Amino acid sequence: MSLNVERIVTGPFQENSYVIWQDGSPSCLVIDPGDDPELIIETILGKGLHPIAVVNTHAHLDHIGGVSDLKEKYGIPFYLHPNEKSVLDGYERDCAFFGMTPKVTPTVDHWLNTGELKVGDFLIQCVETPGHTPGGTCLVINDHVFTGDTIFAGSVGRTDLPGGDWNTLCESLVKAMKEIPGDYILHPGHGLHTTLKNEMLKNPFLIPLLKRVNS
Repeated sequence: MSLNVERIVTGPFQENSYVIWQDGSPSCLVIDPGDDPELIIETILGKGLHPIAVVNTHAHLDHIGGVSDLKEKYGIPFYLHPNEKSVLDGYERDCAFFGMTPKVTPTVDHWLNTGELKVGDFLIQCVETPGHTPGGTCLVINDHVFTGDTIFAGSVGRTDLPGGDWNTLCESLVKAMKEIPGDYILHPGHGLHTTLKNEMLKNPFLIPLLKRVNS
C-alpha cells in the first residue's frame, strides 16, 4: 500500500512533525510530534484519521512537546529507543536552558530497538543511528525514511549537545548509506525532504565518508 506523509512544521525550532497513513485505512502514526499539538490534531481531524501510536526518532525537546497531549487525547502508546532515556529525562532542564515553558514530560510505553517493529498495519524497520543523540533511530516505512536529526538536506545533525558524539554520528551516516536504498525518500526533523542518492552527491558532510561506504 502507498504511504501518505503529511509534514507539520512546529514550534520555535521549526521542527517537522509527521502524520502518516496508508491508502484505504484511517489508521495513522504520529512521528516526532513537536511543540504545537493542536496543529497535529487539526491535521488528523481534517483527514479523518485515527492515531494508533506515537513513534519518535529521538527525544530532544523540539520533538516531544506534543507527545503527552496526543497520548491523553487518543489513548495511544509512545515508542522510543531506550538509549534516549537520559535525553527524555532532561526535557525540563533543556526547556529552561532555551527559555521555553515545558509541557508534560511523556511516559514511554514501549522501548524500541533495531530491527522490525509492527504497529497495527505499519511495518517499521528501525535503524539505530546514534551520534546526534545516544539512541537516535531512523524509521524506515515502505520507501520512506524518517531520519530525525541524523541527516538533513545538505547537512547532518549537530553533536555539541549532551549525548552527542561526532565520530559516532559519522559511523551512523556510513551505516545509513550502506543499509538504506538511495532512492528512498528521507523525511528529516527540519527542512525539506531529500534522498540519500542526492545527499551522497551534494551533502558536504557525507561526501568525505563515501570511501568508507564503498570499502
